[in-house]
Amino acid sequence: MEKRSQWGTRLGFLLAAMGSAIGLGNIWRFPATAYSNGGGAFFIPYLFALLTAGIPLLIMEYTIGHKYRSSAPRAFKKFNKKAEWIGWWQVGISFVINTYYPIIVAWALMFTYFSFTEAWGADPEAFFLNDFLSISSPGEFGSFVPNVVIPLLLIWTVVFAILYRGVKKGIEVANKIFIPLLMVSFFLIVIRAITLPGAAEGLNTFFEPNWDTIFDGSVWIAAYGQIFYSLSIAFAIMITFSSYLPKDSDITNNAFITGFANSSFELLAGIGVFSALGFMAAQQGQPVSEVVEGGIGLAFMVFPRIISQMPASSFFGVLFFGSLVLAGLSSMVSISETYIAALQEKFSIKRHTAVSVGVGMSALVSFAYANQGGLFLLDTVDYFINNYGVALVGLVEVVVVVWFLRQLHPLKDHANNVSDIKIGAWWSFSLSVITPIVLGFMMIQNFRTDFAENYEGYPTTFLISYGWAVALAVIIIGLLFTIKKWPREDV
Repeated sequence: MEKRSQWGTRLGFLLAAMGSAIGLGNIWRFPATAYSNGGGAFFIPYLFALLTAGIPLLIMEYTIGHKYRSSAPRAFKKFNKKAEWIGWWQVGISFVINTYYPIIVAWALMFTYFSFTEAWGADPEAFFLNDFLSISSPGEFGSFVPNVVIPLLLIWTVVFAILYRGVKKGIEVANKIFIPLLMVSFFLIVIRAITLPGAAEGLNTFFEPNWDTIFDGSVWIAAYGQIFYSLSIAFAIMITFSSYLPKDSDITNNAFITGFANSSFELLAGIGVFSALGFMAAQQGQPVSEVVEGGIGLAFMVFPRIISQMPASSFFGVLFFGSLVLAGLSSMVSISETYIAALQEKFSIKRHTAVSVGVGMSALVSFAYANQGGLFLLDTVDYFINNYGVALVGLVEVVVVVWFLRQLHPLKDHANNVSDIKIGAWWSFSLSVITPIVLGFMMIQNFRTDFAENYEGYPTTFLISYGWAVALAVIIIGLLFTIKKWPREDV
């Protein structure tokens, strides 16, 4: 087994952790979630969820990785050999996410190029769906789309080059470039957005509290869901990254910094998005509520329209879509590292071999989304792998670690021994009671919703083949990986 890598500096680790948390979804998911769940009132359950689930889970995963100095599968194996499959399940989820994530980054790269001439014209929606993606129907994949294939190859080349250089010279150096550039670019966008005509009305729409929603249980579930997904918990990322920390690293302090930095970026994204939406509404003479949209449509159909109406539109188009590329690249690098580290340890192979195999397989599968039906495939896989992968494995992880393996106190002792901020009853109660209840309720709600009606009205066979089957296959493959014995020093 090769000597375990370490971060060159604490800043390198924090930037990498924030790079994995601050992904593409933060830019469009949080603003839409907050708006549809009470506006300003949503920040109360959101902050509560951050303090009772987000940061406690970050501390737990940082401690697992730091204590056992291993990838997720090997760390869970050191807990108990029967728990190893949880780590492989998480790694499998990361692998699946990293097959479709680069597609969105490739779109963003092309739209950065389109920004110079505003190639989307007067109808960005038609341009994105028809001219750019040549979209077909769900389940009809058609031919490859050159507009996606070419930038996808470029994206994977960059990611491969970064990962091939290792943790300190590759991931750390890349994030020291990507994250500051992302922050500066996005900050410039937000500053410009809040100075546009109509921005005040957009911000008022975003922050105006609907206090009645505080008593709605679904709003609290939405807050926990937002925190859970946005912090990259249960992807195996944080366990892997913290395993590269020096032995005297402050765990709880790092978790608080990561958690609050991520939430600050989400708030910044909300301010920028709704300022821009306020401007668009003012230009069209409509209320802001009529132009609000979430998801991919916000980035690639609504924002091009807003950008076209802004002064110096090409400049801000490049800044916006360039920011998406930077956020996507940093997340791709983080996600890839989970299965690279796991393969390297499980099969006792050199890093360069693990990078070639892991990234090569992920890149190959990603081309399944680079066709005319790729948007529907991406939407379906993303929905099911998040709801029945990330959320479910997060629930299983907490229950197994806390209730079955009884590792809460040993983990707490380890974290307190190296940290300035000591954890106690708040952390234990959050992980043993609050988080399992909330995640359990989320899973029940997800099952009830998806058995009542098909997601987005997609055909049943399509959802079974590319939604339910993918979520189940990750679990099965994870179990199969446990059959292979670890190298002799792990016996």
